[in-house]
Amino acid sequence: MARRQLVVEADGGSRGNPGPAGYGALVRDAVTGEVLAERADHLGVASNNVAEYSGLVAGLRVAMEIDPQARVEVRMDSRLVVEQMSGRWQIKHEDMRRLAAEARAVAPAGQVRYTWVPRAENSAADALANEAMDHRVPVVRGPGAGRTAADDGSGSDLTPDQPQHRAQDQAQGAVAGSAATGTPDRPAAAEPLTVILVRHGETPMTVTRAYSGSSVVGPSLTERGRQQATRAAALVESVTEDEWGDVPPTSEVLASPMTRTQETAAAIAERLGLPVRTEPLVAECDFGEWEGLTAAQIDERWPGELERWHEDASVRAPGGESIEDVGGRMRTALELLRAGGVGRTVVVVTHSVSVRSAVGVAIGANSSAWARIRVAPASVSIIRMWSDGKNEVTVVGAPSGA
Repeated sequence: MARRQLVVEADGGSRGNPGPAGYGALVRDAVTGEVLAERADHLGVASNNVAEYSGLVAGLRVAMEIDPQARVEVRMDSRLVVEQMSGRWQIKHEDMRRLAAEARAVAPAGQVRYTWVPRAENSAADALANEAMDHRVPVVRGPGAGRTAADDGSGSDLTPDQPQHRAQDQAQGAVAGSAATGTPDRPAAAEPLTVILVRHGETPMTVTRAYSGSSVVGPSLTERGRQQATRAAALVESVTEDEWGDVPPTSEVLASPMTRTQETAAAIAERLGLPVRTEPLVAECDFGEWEGLTAAQIDERWPGELERWHEDASVRAPGGESIEDVGGRMRTALELLRAGGVGRTVVVVTHSVSVRSAVGVAIGANSSAWARIRVAPASVSIIRMWSDGKNEVTVVGAPSGA
């Protein structure tokens, strides 16, 4: 006789990472799609990863309660948990090792397989996790279990005609109830576009502090710059797959045409398993006649002009661009990305003036203040953009390593 097929959908979240955390899990009949049971609970202060693993353990437990012999497919939007439980990634954190061992003890490895799904396809489990965090009491629904939290007034268990409506209601509640990266709740119907801006790694001209713009394709990264690119790739991956619970996996990697950005983007793309698309709009400022010169050399030949260029964003370098010119290009690039769809993550590998301008444009800052934003080589900045035209800047110049 064929074994019963069950599907576990699990998720977890942390509002602060670490912060107030909770998990959610549900079990479906793999053939009919019927929701057989739901579980969720508040965890107190915990990390996003611990919350996700807790949801996995809870989902497996209830699946084994329903049928200890069933074959189970676990579907989660955490690539970290899926890859670690599938044995392809190492588990370094002690709390996660403990929870992973607990999950393996609940259900024999031969009965369980793990599948990564986009976050949109895991909305029911996400909504359960948010319900537990919102109300801070357990949720237990299913055969033989009364509803113990966020009751809708009926006090009844799920019945076969309820799951579809329940899942729709929960998905809507998840959008309104989950704070995006620690920001206030937004009622928008869709999640934002997340743009991860990465400045390229160190080049020889970074070391000499010479002005290196877009009129020359080179130079390449130094050995240290290549190491920085590798660390930047790991940081980008951790943002979307590990550290933050509200950033979808990266779907696209863009880079300016310069050699240094192409090399940095190649390291990131290899880590993420994605191609690199070249985008001229995100190129560095064209420094014109200042190309390749240090600040001292520029001041010697154009006394006072470099200071004016930094302080007045409308001033152009001789034969080149102003900071506002770069801001105009970056504004266009960001709006094109927004028009391409929200609810996704795009990595843009670019340059110092370009990152500063993009951050300034996103928050509506005075253009003459953009030059005061610090953006180190291989650092990461994050902008989130909603379909209604609203933006937030979440991170500016986070270092990827020495």
